[in-house]
This record gives sequence, C-alpha cells and structure tokens, in this order.
Amino acid sequence: SRDWSMWQVHQPGSVAAKNAARRRLGFDELLRLQLVLVMRKRAVERESKGISHTIGSALVGRFRAGLPFPLTGAQERAIADIEADMAKAVPMHRLLQGEVGAGKTLVALWALLTAVAGGYQGALMAPTEVLAEQHHMSLSALLSGLTVPSPSSLWGDRAVRTELLTNRTPAGERAKLLAGLAGGEVDLIVGTHALLTETVRFSRLGMVVIDEQHRFGVEQRSALREKSDGAVPDVLVMTATPIPRTAAMTVYGDLDTTVLDELPPGRTPVRTIWARGPLDVEGAWVTVRDEVSAGHQVYVVCPLVEESERIQAASASEELTRLAAGPLAGLRLGLLHGQLPASEKQAVMGAFRSGELQVLVATTVIEVGIDVPNATVMVIEDADRFGIAQLHQLRGRVGRGAALSWCFLLGEATTPEGAERLAALERTNDGFELAEVDLDLRGEGTILGTRQKGVNDLKLASLRRHRKYVALAREVAFELVGEGTDLSEYPGLARELRALVDDEDREYLFKS
Repeated sequence: SRDWSMWQVHQPGSVAAKNAARRRLGFDELLRLQLVLVMRKRAVERESKGISHTIGSALVGRFRAGLPFPLTGAQERAIADIEADMAKAVPMHRLLQGEVGAGKTLVALWALLTAVAGGYQGALMAPTEVLAEQHHMSLSALLSGLTVPSPSSLWGDRAVRTELLTNRTPAGERAKLLAGLAGGEVDLIVGTHALLTETVRFSRLGMVVIDEQHRFGVEQRSALREKSDGAVPDVLVMTATPIPRTAAMTVYGDLDTTVLDELPPGRTPVRTIWARGPLDVEGAWVTVRDEVSAGHQVYVVCPLVEESERIQAASASEELTRLAAGPLAGLRLGLLHGQLPASEKQAVMGAFRSGELQVLVATTVIEVGIDVPNATVMVIEDADRFGIAQLHQLRGRVGRGAALSWCFLLGEATTPEGAERLAALERTNDGFELAEVDLDLRGEGTILGTRQKGVNDLKLASLRRHRKYVALAREVAFELVGEGTDLSEYPGLARELRALVDDEDREYLFKS
C-alpha cells in the first residue's frame, strides 16, 4: 500500500522493503503521467471532428502500380496502421519511427495521396530548406504521371500538383502558389516553417506530415494542424532519430506509434570504424582515396567547434584548405556550411549530386535530407564532440546504394561517456539499440514542460531503470480511464492528479 511505502522510504525496515517501497511510489509517478496522456487521447477521440478518408482509391492504386520497387513488409504494416486510422472519423495522431533510409517518405506520400484522392490537400513540413527541397524532388519524381479529376480541364483531369514553399520562394511565385493553395488547385505543399505564416491558407487541409518532428517546437506542430477550417486534419509525425520505447510511451504517450524496422532490399549496412590514433586516421584517408578512385564520393564533416555557425563555417573552410594541400591533394573538393548564400548552397549540392565534386567538406548542415546514393564514405572529425543521435544521422548519409559504405569516426574520446558512445556506434547500426545506450548515458531529461534537459522531473521513477513499469503504467491507465475521458469512478485519484500535475504541464502535454 502507499501508506506502508511512505513509511518504508523514510524509515525502512530492510533494504528489500525500501526498494519495494520506492518501486511502488515510482510506479505512482509513471501512472499519473500516463493517466493524463490517456485521458487526453480519449478526449481528442471523442471531441475532435476528424475526416473519414476513403481507403483503396484508384489514385493510390495507380501510384502503387507505378512504383519501381516492392514495398518492404514494415512499410506494408505501417501503411495498414495509417489507413485504419484515416478511415475513422477521429483525427489520426501517429508517430512513424524508422531508420535513415527505411522508406518513411514513401509511407508519408501514401497517406498524403489517400487524402488527395478524397478531394483534400496535404502538407509536409520539414525543418530545413535542404530537407524540404529533397522531399519536393522525391515526391515530384514518385508522382510523375499521376492525375486527379478536374472539371475545369478540357480532358477532365490534371496532374497532381505539388509545390515547394520556403523563405527563399520569390514573391511572384509565392503569390501564385498561395492563391492555388487557397483555391484548392495545389494538392500537396512541401515547406519549412514558412508554412506556418498567416498568409498560408488551405482550401481543405486533410493530412499533415511533420518530418524530423524533434526539430519543431510544440507550438509549431499545433499551429499547422490548426490551419484547417472545420474538421481536424490527420497528423503523421516522422522521425529518423530512434526514440527509446519507454520514452516514446511517455513523451509521445497520446500518439500511436509505428516503427519501420526493415531496410529496403539493396541497402548495404555501413561499416563503422573508430579511428583513434594517427595510423588509423591515415588508413581512413587511404580508404577515401581508394573509394574516389573507384568512382564513388565522400563526405567529410567538421566538428562543432562551438554553437556558432560562423565559427563552424571558418573551421570547415580551414579544413578544406588543409585536406586539399595534404591527405586529399588532387581531388575535387567542395565546401558546404550554413553561412553560404542559398544560391551557393544549391550550386554546391548540385555539383556533388552530379559527381562534379568528389569530396564534400561540410558542417552538420548535411545531417538530414541529403540523398546521394554514389556517396560511400562518411568521415566525421573529432567525432567525440557529437551526440549518438547526430552521429547515427550523419552515418545514414552513406550506405544508400548497393556498394559497401564506410563511416570513420576520427579522434580519441575525451571522456568515458564519449568512449562508450563511439564504441556503441562502431558495434551496431541499430538505431533503437543506440537510443537505449544514449538514454543510459545521458539520462531522460524533463518530461513535462520546456525546462532544461538532462534533469529528470520524475522524483523516484526512471525511464531507464523502470522500463517495464512504464509499459505497465500505460496498461493500467487505459484500464482505469476505459472509454471515458475522465476518472469519475476514481474521485480520489482524480483529485491527486489535479493537485500534482499543474495546468501548465498538462497544457504542454496536450499541445505536443
């Protein structure tokens, strides 16, 4: 009982009694958190008016028939989950997790097309211009030749219209694009934060996809969802940064979760080598030259000297000069960093994609969204300065074709935690295993509100030590709430929740 647990935590009769009491009180903390999330989920299901989309449309059928490759089993399962959600008149809130290259974009496009087939519009929001442009290119290629009915067209149909909106879109083009969006002529819009501006209005927004969702604030995620008049659009949030299962159940507890845990055929696992000493580093540059001789391309990522784009840009420029005069002399090198004008960024990426550049020296601006299947080597300098998730993302830029690919982590570790991080990267390509290692090394951070990360606001429970209790607390929360939206059968528990989870924390959980 709780009374006994309170006594034993303060005046334990034995170590076993103290441990049992801590577990009981820790479980209470996890249960309170899950109750808030489950009640929120039930309230959304009951109160929000969603869209019941038609599944299995002719448009989606033609899209599938035109794919040049088969879907993986994981993609089939993810699509089945999403279609089941979209068929209901309850707004979908689903988290799609998948390794870099697992095929999340195709699953998202399937969902977007399901909405378009019913006369709705879809929006895909990405955190950077590079990623938004990459998505727009991928979607446009996959949608080539697909049409939708159009009464105003002489032929009775028109091509599916996909547009790109970023802060770089010229004013004249933007005006035409916004008019097409408001009038319903634009079916799919891909964009950055620019999609959140007041001037962006939809005719019938039915599906919202948010990529790399951890890059967006809670307010931004809800702002896009609220751009719909009337029915609440379905929302799919995607991440290639694997989230430990316990954290996903807690932080995204009001979202349903789907995991893409298979890579498409033809993808080769990346071989990772931690190059600690001068001889290992020399070996990395030899591999780089060998791969370039074989017709492949290479990324070299410079360390975060400090949190300043200008300083990062300077360090990348210096590294380019050093490599061009030393280990990579005679190769065609290019430079990419956040301080370059947009037109230059585009030109450099275009030259790398076309093979004109053999080696791209860059800052972490290439972390997400760059897809060059011919690139087979990723060299990360001072790898100890990066976190596990970022290293895993960077490694995901190679291994996108059939050729064997390499990732070299350069430099000694300066801390025991750094050594564990780099050893874990060398040991496994499994992002979910790495996410669990990361949780163990860094701690879970705050769960409620936007306070500083790293300090846990659970007093006794731990997402790391009490993994099984998180899942159990979720089961119990669903049992207690049932199909209702409150705890009317448990007034004592309801009073406790009101006392211990304040309005600000509750509001934060609900927005996310």
